[in-house]
Amino acid sequence: MRGADAPAVPPGADAATLARALAGFHDDFLATGRIAPTVRRVVADSWRRSLTGGLDPETVGIGVRTGEALEDLRRRSPLRRSMPVVRRLLVEAATDAGLVVAVSDASGQLLWVEGDHGLRSRAEAMRFVAGADWSEPSAGTNAPGTALRTGRPVQILGPEHLMRPVTPWSCTAVPIHDPDTRELLGALDVTGRAEVAQPQTLALVRATVAAVEAELRIDRLRGRRPVRTARPAERPARLEVLGRATAVLEHGGRRLTLGLRHSEILLLLSERPGGLSGAELAVALSEREQSEVTVRAEISRLRAVLPPGALTSRPYALRTPVASDLATVRSALGEHRVGEAVRAYGGPVLPASGAPGVVELRDDLSLALRERLLAADDLDALITYAEGPSGRDDAALWTAVARRLPAGSDRRTVVEQHLRALDARLA
Repeated sequence: MRGADAPAVPPGADAATLARALAGFHDDFLATGRIAPTVRRVVADSWRRSLTGGLDPETVGIGVRTGEALEDLRRRSPLRRSMPVVRRLLVEAATDAGLVVAVSDASGQLLWVEGDHGLRSRAEAMRFVAGADWSEPSAGTNAPGTALRTGRPVQILGPEHLMRPVTPWSCTAVPIHDPDTRELLGALDVTGRAEVAQPQTLALVRATVAAVEAELRIDRLRGRRPVRTARPAERPARLEVLGRATAVLEHGGRRLTLGLRHSEILLLLSERPGGLSGAELAVALSEREQSEVTVRAEISRLRAVLPPGALTSRPYALRTPVASDLATVRSALGEHRVGEAVRAYGGPVLPASGAPGVVELRDDLSLALRERLLAADDLDALITYAEGPSGRDDAALWTAVARRLPAGSDRRTVVEQHLRALDARLA
């Protein structure tokens, strides 16, 4: 297996020929789990992590923040002051070369995506847009996400991406650190065709990152605000679990992508303000008998990534309440705001989880939302949900849509065709 620091396109190699070989290795890995010895270690390790995290390599299920939520992330990013440097040194040249430049925060959320307009428009199809979560747990193997995961520069050539819709693209990313504390602040990425994975692109991105970090230090020495902005303590922690392979915890102005087990534990505790004993948590996490020692070890690892004192013991509980998108949907349903509930519903609760406690939460929310949609008089909400992944194959929902559509509606033909297709599939 090629080493972790091996270039995506070795000197003298033909990128197109290498990409064709990688496409075969990618297909073989998805079919058999075997990884060819010529696949670079950084890619092989990322492929394994991504599949273990429950990602579907055939689809792009990346969450996107828009509007005020995106602007809030930008305002709180210490990298916002460095964007003029990025634009001057990299974006202008990338635009001329038909490439795209992206800057992410430390959690993998893309804050700025700039460059060639045509390429940016095509990149929207794979959700490579400002506000999208391109962390490795969300988007699989990709240059910015894997660079943030490993803390090292990463180049990804076409089929080295895990998700098949992303394999026509190549990218190079370098992490950005606080010049004094070396804390990870984000990543700088260039995305485009195969030539982006060449060594000269990496050199250019490295040089731009060095300039950004120098600008951050100069900015601090000039007496401006510290690189790290003040954390708004009044903002409650929030957990995002809908439609995600693993959860994202937003707290104190930062977004942290959790592993699956930590996602499950934090969700279960957020649902039980009074806490859970070690035995109760063990039962909620696994159908197989699990020792409290194992649970304690997981809690210990979770504490390491949470603010000090966030978790209590005996019982295990969150010291302060944690809001969640699950609770937001449930609250809207409880107040008969069905349209709002559908808009907030990003998909099933942690769909990659098989933990009994999480499965129960997932099933309860899906059932409650479905029942309220069938009972409520909100045709727009019903259609929106039926057209989404959770309702696409639900004949009862589509039958309800057909019954409620006005006689002359342009949608009726499409709905009736979909119902016939569902009937044929079930026959």
